[in-house]
Amino acid sequence: MLRSRYSKDITASDFNTQVTVAGWMEETRNLGSIAFVILRDRKGTLQLTLLKKKIPELFDQLTGLPRESVVSVVGLCKPNDKVRNGYEVLPESVTVLSVAETPLPLGIVDKVEADFDTRLDNRVLDLRKPEQQALFTIRDAVLDEADGFLRSEHFLEVHTPKIIASSSEGGTEMFTLQYFDRPAFLAQSPQLYKQSLMATGLDRVFEIAWYFRAEEHNTRRHLNESTAVDIEMAFIDSEEDVMSILERLVQAMWKRAGECTKELDVLKKTVTVPSVPFLRLRYDDVVRDLQARKSPIVWGQDLSTEDERLLGDLMKEKGVDFYFLTRYPLKVKPFYTMPEGKEYSRGFDLECKGIEISSGSQRIHDVVLLQDRMRACGLDPKDFSAYLAAFRYGMPPHGGFGFGIERFLMELLDLPNIRETILFPRDRTRLTP
Repeated sequence: MLRSRYSKDITASDFNTQVTVAGWMEETRNLGSIAFVILRDRKGTLQLTLLKKKIPELFDQLTGLPRESVVSVVGLCKPNDKVRNGYEVLPESVTVLSVAETPLPLGIVDKVEADFDTRLDNRVLDLRKPEQQALFTIRDAVLDEADGFLRSEHFLEVHTPKIIASSSEGGTEMFTLQYFDRPAFLAQSPQLYKQSLMATGLDRVFEIAWYFRAEEHNTRRHLNESTAVDIEMAFIDSEEDVMSILERLVQAMWKRAGECTKELDVLKKTVTVPSVPFLRLRYDDVVRDLQARKSPIVWGQDLSTEDERLLGDLMKEKGVDFYFLTRYPLKVKPFYTMPEGKEYSRGFDLECKGIEISSGSQRIHDVVLLQDRMRACGLDPKDFSAYLAAFRYGMPPHGGFGFGIERFLMELLDLPNIRETILFPRDRTRLTP
């Protein structure tokens, strides 16, 4: 066995017994007759204390290894109130599992900060840092909470295709690929499939989905490959049923993040759980308020990044972090969005401090109206024949949303760049590592 205990799992019951620990050599201090090695594993760090006179060859072997080498150490665990964790391990034997090359292209615990591109170029090393470990532990926790919350609301987890024959949302920003003898696309979202499932009787579904969008953005809040919590639910009265699920989901995830106290301490962040229901703002009122603040927006346009920032400032003045934008003009929403009269839609966006983190709507469930909306959006219904078939034989009223995980984390932890929140980011210029 290469490890019997993680650093944080060793307790007083292990004192004066033999333990096996394993990890990366973070730091070595060789004082000649005694040396101290800080060993790092997934849960933290521990101290190895080596006496040269006890096992000289083991002393020389360990102290001669470069930082970030990987070792498994068998040794005696001794209580010591003067060192981290209240104990130290006195090595009796060591197995060198991997010797790190030198020099390291990126320091792990060094005080010198590396620029962002250097960090991303050496992402595996970057992810060894305590701050990155904390961030992705929080990400895991909030996704676990999302799973539990949605299952408690009787949602079933599904997995939809990511190689598709036509656009998910009618847009042109798609990655194309060759699917044997015909062209295909990477899915912008699971939109068409999760809607189709509403006709099956599986009338509440969710997916931790991948989005692939060929947008040539290069901003702090855009990715070309991202993840989202996507849901669809049937037999709704209106989009309010969907918004209720979304705001309670966000509240539950935010609360769960606040329980990650150790990780928040590492990141030097605090989390305040929002109350529900979130504020509802009608599009018309938002446009009026933005115009009063000298925004060039005119009725019928979607909000620009600057408009969203300005609206976030307006809400901050009122002490509001989360707010829905409702009753959007129909012409700025996708073809599947339910109309409200001739000009408005039953679509909504959820914003957090000036950034959109979710978009959703009540959907059209009438096949004739759906085809009319496709044509109005410049789409040919023939290109969506498989999708439309689901609406021909009984489709209940339904709605859903896509909730961006990376943007949620960026706002939750007040991070400067969305690329911090995903393991190996993909943007317009980065395809590796």
